[in-house]
Amino acid sequence: MNRISVPSHDSAPEASRPLLDAVKAQLGVVPNLFRLIGNSPKALEGFLGLNGALGKTLDVKLRERISLAVAEINGCDYCLSAHSYLAANLARLDADEISRAREGRSADERANAAVAFAAKVTTARGRVNDADLNAVRAAGFSDAQIVDIVAVVAENFFTNILNNVAETEIDFPVVRNAHAA
Repeated sequence: MNRISVPSHDSAPEASRPLLDAVKAQLGVVPNLFRLIGNSPKALEGFLGLNGALGKTLDVKLRERISLAVAEINGCDYCLSAHSYLAANLARLDADEISRAREGRSADERANAAVAFAAKVTTARGRVNDADLNAVRAAGFSDAQIVDIVAVVAENFFTNILNNVAETEIDFPVVRNAHAA
């Protein structure tokens, strides 16, 4: 049960409705996460702006791998469920690669460096060391791409924490955190 309301389109704040309409036009549905954020029109506007911009950065496979790693670390079942679905159906990652991503790794060497770095950024709350930066750079990531990786981590951190606070009802095939009690 949601601990923070997840408004319907009609009960959402007036300023959120056109933004939710845009989500529906793009996705065909409005997942509970977007409706939850829609409680705050400005938060929804900011989230959609960041999400749209980051959708033009790192490739979708890498973004989904990072999203899975961050959700697993943060124990967010909603985001694990959503990103497992997106990883399989949008990014076309196989089950083994989805499992690896949840562990902060990848079978692809370059992706492995980025996902491991993202996992370290998450667990260390950004306090990575020079070796961590050197490893992701050695895999061919530029400083701009490192900023993009951190931005994807931050975007997911927001949704993970919000969904954990709200206990948002999962509207994707349910995936549970491996470390859940």
